[in-house]
Amino acid sequence: MKKFLIAFVMAVLPLAANAAGGAGVHLDHMEVDLENKASLQRGMKTFVNNCMGCHSAKYQRYERAAQDLGMPNELVEQYLILGDQKIGEQMTIAMSAKDASGWFGAPPPDLTLEARLRGPDWLYTYLRSFYQDESRPWGVNNAVFKDVGMPNVLEYLQGTQLNHCSPEQMRAEAAIDPLTGKEMGKCLTVVEGSGELSEEEFDKVVYDLVNFLAYIGEPSKLDSHRIGTYVLIFLVLFFFVAFALKKEYWKDVH
Repeated sequence: MKKFLIAFVMAVLPLAANAAGGAGVHLDHMEVDLENKASLQRGMKTFVNNCMGCHSAKYQRYERAAQDLGMPNELVEQYLILGDQKIGEQMTIAMSAKDASGWFGAPPPDLTLEARLRGPDWLYTYLRSFYQDESRPWGVNNAVFKDVGMPNVLEYLQGTQLNHCSPEQMRAEAAIDPLTGKEMGKCLTVVEGSGELSEEEFDKVVYDLVNFLAYIGEPSKLDSHRIGTYVLIFLVLFFFVAFALKKEYWKDVH
């Protein structure tokens, strides 16, 4: 019963997060593609280079990711393991919880199950919704997670983003004008030339990163789907065998 309740909560939480949005802000949709190995490889590179300074993925191993994503162990060891860890170890970080609490107020969460907890749409929108706010300790805020205690680590790629709206206007940002059929307005804009990537290129980087986070949240998902298909085919075929056997057993009863 306890295992059932845990599984139920894990299944419902992403739905609740998507339904609630972030502070009432519209969540942009992204379609997770676990069969796109190139996207997952790029996402792992972005995760290691930008996220693992603070966030671990301690329920995932480098070697498992290398095998699933079609990368030779040697390349992963050379380019994606930045410390003295071994290929078979978990994706942990050197930062201690005590130091993290002093710097950020609380230890940054482990991200292995974050995509299952928040949902891919939440993460995809959140990572693209940081904006400049000098009143905050890190100089940034977030439209999805108000008063976030995290710096915008991808700012060098995206650029400096400015917010032109009040909280009420931000919640209505994605509303559609009934007369024109167009969005009512755009609250967040990037200062031209302040980032290394264009808006489309940055969105692709974030997509790949969230795609990778969705993968580590459930590495066996594709295998589960494949095995589930075989099980259903077996059950369909077994139904006819069982039905014929039942008729044979019961033909003389009446």
